[in-house]
Amino acid sequence: MPSTGVVLCPDLEAARQCLAVEGVHTAVTASGDVLRLGEHIGGTALENSDVAISAQITELTQTAETSERELAQVSAEADAQASEVRAAELAVEESLEALHANDAEMTATTEQLGRLSAEVSRAEERIASAQTEILEAGEARDEAQEQLDEASARLAAAESDDIDEDPSTAERDRLAELASTHRRDEVEARLALRAAEEQLNQLQERAASLRRSAQAEESRREEARRVAEARNHRAQEAEEVQAEAEEAVDRLASVLARAQDAHDEAQQRHREVSTEIQRLRTARSAEAEQLDTVTARLHQAELTRTELRLSLEAAEQRGHEELSLSPEYLIENYGPDQPVPDPEDEEAEPRPYDRGEQEARLQRARRDLKALGKVNPLALEEHAALEERHAYLQEQLADLKASRQDLLDIISDVDQTVEQVFTQAWGDTKEQFERVFARLFPGGEGRLELTNPEDMLNTGIEVHARPPGKRIRRLSLLSGGERSLTAVALLVAIFKARPSPFYVMDEVEAALDDTNLSRLLVIFEELRESSQLIVITHQKRTMEIADALYGVSMRQDGSTRVVSQRLARAEDTESVALQNAT
Repeated sequence: MPSTGVVLCPDLEAARQCLAVEGVHTAVTASGDVLRLGEHIGGTALENSDVAISAQITELTQTAETSERELAQVSAEADAQASEVRAAELAVEESLEALHANDAEMTATTEQLGRLSAEVSRAEERIASAQTEILEAGEARDEAQEQLDEASARLAAAESDDIDEDPSTAERDRLAELASTHRRDEVEARLALRAAEEQLNQLQERAASLRRSAQAEESRREEARRVAEARNHRAQEAEEVQAEAEEAVDRLASVLARAQDAHDEAQQRHREVSTEIQRLRTARSAEAEQLDTVTARLHQAELTRTELRLSLEAAEQRGHEELSLSPEYLIENYGPDQPVPDPEDEEAEPRPYDRGEQEARLQRARRDLKALGKVNPLALEEHAALEERHAYLQEQLADLKASRQDLLDIISDVDQTVEQVFTQAWGDTKEQFERVFARLFPGGEGRLELTNPEDMLNTGIEVHARPPGKRIRRLSLLSGGERSLTAVALLVAIFKARPSPFYVMDEVEAALDDTNLSRLLVIFEELRESSQLIVITHQKRTMEIADALYGVSMRQDGSTRVVSQRLARAEDTESVALQNAT
């Protein structure tokens, strides 16, 4: 007998007998029935077993495949007959189109033949009229010829007549005029005759062309008649083919109707078979799900039983290892039938065992134990080391705070000194700028102002300049020379406020005219009394007041050399200057 308590039986009767055996609590039959004491789950009849369902599905599938093959064969025959019918319809349509085209062509040919006949008749009438005109022109020509001959004879007789006296002038004029008239009549008669002959030739050619066109049109008409007869013959044949095609269409319609009936019947059978297959599959799926559920429940029960057994063994082992107590002793003294003392009030009476309460108490104890963590035997040494490091860091922090305060005091002293020095230098520079600007711009006004007088360390300086005769105060509106001279005035004011042993200036007078340059040179003369000036310039007048000149010259080989010249400081001595070469 299996140790799980589950047996497999061939039928329900054998399953009931197996349940009566000791140790068997579940019996499963081949048909899917699950029997327990007082419980009966699932089960199917023999006709609904897996084998029967599979056989029915196979039979229905074969029937459906046979129906589909028959339906495909009938559809193929219907398609072939439909192709033949379409071919016959196309042949009939082509014959009808050819017949209609022939009729249209015959109609057009008849109309064209009528037009040609009318043109031939009109041409014949014009030929007859031209012939009549030709005859009349011939008669007129003969008459004119006779008159000409008579006139010529008369003229010859008059010329050959032997008389002593000449004819009179009037007679000669009359005869000359008569001869001219006859000549003109003869010319006109000849021209009319020639025109009539040409017109007759054209009419004859046109009549011949029309006769040839009529003959060709008659030939085409005969050919069209023969083609029409052939097309009529083909049309008759096409009508016969159309009649046969209509009969074939009728036969095909009956065949299609039978095929459609067979197709509908096959589809109906296919739907019934599909419905039955779906029903059987659904029933089989439900039974399979039920069997899976039963199997899962059995498996879960086995797992639960195994887990309980393992938990019991683990509890027995822990009791023996940790407490050195046997399971019997633990059950006897600490089993669920023993009262439990109150952990909060030891003097209170013990109360009955409550599993949920005791499990919650166990979880709290485990959390508290986990929060305590592992025991650290070096905790005292680590605490002493951390205290020592904390004291050292406190001392370092105090030193840093003291150093920071000293630096702040030094910065404050430096700021005060800088502010005091800047204030003094600002006052001196402002005063000197007003004086120097007044000298460089006689009649003008210039001053310096602070942008933020309350904060001398971060303030800016604005330069206000008004040349004489102008209201301009912004430097951006001044000319290039005025801006340059204003900048020089500011530099000179700084030089005078805080003198230096020497000054270096690079082409500060490049944009100045002669007047302003003269004023600047006066300032340079004042500065040179207390300081040394080094001026880079191209101005000749600036070079003339210099004590020494230094220039750079390039040789022919490309190398450079410095040339110096000291000038004499006498008013009556001509200044000698060397030009800079670049």
